[in-house]
Amino acid sequence: MDDRMLAGITEATRLTRAGKLMEATALIQQTLQGMCSPKASSDTTNRPGDEPIDVSFEVIGAEPRHAEGSTRQNNTSSVARLLPLDVTGGSSQENKRAYTKPTNARPNPGEKRHAGAHTTIPGTDSERTKFTPLVPKHSTSLSLTLRPPGSGRGRTVSTPMPNRERSETWVGGQFIDGSYTNQAGNLTYKLYIPSGYSGQALPLVVMLHGCMQNPDDFAVGSRMNLIAEKKPFFVVYPAQATSANPSKCWNWFKPTDQQRGRGEPSIIAGITHQIISTYQIDARRIYVAGLSAGGAMAAIVGMSYPDLYAAIGIHSGLAYGAAKDLPSAFAAMQHGGQIPPRQADICTQLVPTIVFHGDRDTIVHPCNGDQAIAQWTTSEAGRNLLLTSTQQQVSNGRAYTRSIYHDASGRAVMEQWLVHGTGHAWSGGSPSGSFTDAKGPDASQEMIRFFYEHRK
Repeated sequence: MDDRMLAGITEATRLTRAGKLMEATALIQQTLQGMCSPKASSDTTNRPGDEPIDVSFEVIGAEPRHAEGSTRQNNTSSVARLLPLDVTGGSSQENKRAYTKPTNARPNPGEKRHAGAHTTIPGTDSERTKFTPLVPKHSTSLSLTLRPPGSGRGRTVSTPMPNRERSETWVGGQFIDGSYTNQAGNLTYKLYIPSGYSGQALPLVVMLHGCMQNPDDFAVGSRMNLIAEKKPFFVVYPAQATSANPSKCWNWFKPTDQQRGRGEPSIIAGITHQIISTYQIDARRIYVAGLSAGGAMAAIVGMSYPDLYAAIGIHSGLAYGAAKDLPSAFAAMQHGGQIPPRQADICTQLVPTIVFHGDRDTIVHPCNGDQAIAQWTTSEAGRNLLLTSTQQQVSNGRAYTRSIYHDASGRAVMEQWLVHGTGHAWSGGSPSGSFTDAKGPDASQEMIRFFYEHRK
């Protein structure tokens, strides 16, 4: 941990306790700005779109120590509001013109291949396009602080959550409420039951929303219920409680929420078991995916319960164990985490994983996607995987690089999609939801396609 970051967080905590919230917020913003530039890329000169970006924070006291098995309802200390900024809209049909280059070389997670999280695509116009971080058209009622070039303190932009018709989330089936409680705490959730369900065993997908989102918003943005209705399969959306995190972020950076049988992973796994016991679920085809903080928690849950989940989807998230507290979480988001735990130290089997990340993500640096993949490729089970990379373009949309890792039998066990020009947003999502980029490849469709290729 950088000494400047630690000192800044410590001083901000002192200011907060003294009631000086404005000063504390400004100090955290200044500290983060000082951490970002040197480590985001080895190319730091004359890059478009590299203006400093502020994030609005609320830090509440110091993080208390909890005994094992303690409840989570009052665990609201040392929580920061981490709000995504980059969203665009557009079409998402693939252009079939592409080229493939097989290679057995694995990317180095420490290699700086994301220039200010912007990548020039081979075979396309080499001129970099201008990129301006955008506030999403539709998001929850929240305040985002965006520092324009050459300005002093940031300006505040508020965007209300749109009024949605029920059909956008129900799409023919049932979208019902549920809740689950264990020794670690309680979570509510929304469950989508496709209209084609008549008692037959169907797959289940667990979807973990990002910060400042909720199940309805995430369902609309990802369009996952629409896909579930057509396939069909069940989808469950656990809802993070504001009592556990005021910004509704999953606490992926807390050791008590990074272990099997404890904290949030145990509650999410408990919800999964509750649905299995209530409906006919194909136990061989249960999957977990998420966005941002939800993506980081999906990695934790999937790797902590490899006996329960057949595959993992991580969108704009981080590797398991990328942080152990709030300061290291900020550092990981800006330039990658410390060396994550080896896969063999977490579970004894490789869990198939698909990773999406935008290379213009200024909230969670895209090198975190590299680390999520490297966590597996550096394990014994992943050392002999064959990597194939493909460059493609969405029709009237974004270019992307797709990397596929095949085992000895030729089966694709991991995929990494780097979407060029996308910020912190669900690729190919609906503009009716928050934090989506409709111009990118359809992450929901591709995750389900990947999931259906894997069963326990």
